[in-house]
Amino acid sequence: MNNEIKFEDAMKRLGEVVRVLENGEASLDESIALFEEGIKLSKRCTDLLEKAEQKVRFLQQEQAEISEDE
Repeated sequence: MNNEIKFEDAMKRLGEVVRVLENGEASLDESIALFEEGIKLSKRCTDLLEKAEQKVRFLQQEQAEISEDE
């Protein structure tokens, strides 16, 4: 899996993986591969959300410091 995949694309693919797994039509080997892909996609989404949250906190802190200086 590409570590440069965007959040929206990762979520879309994760949804597709979940639908296939829930459908139960994949073979055992396919299901295991899809499950592994789903785990990686989930981690990627979590990482991207954490980075976004850190950026928002940084921007809020920066804005608060600017406001204090005025």
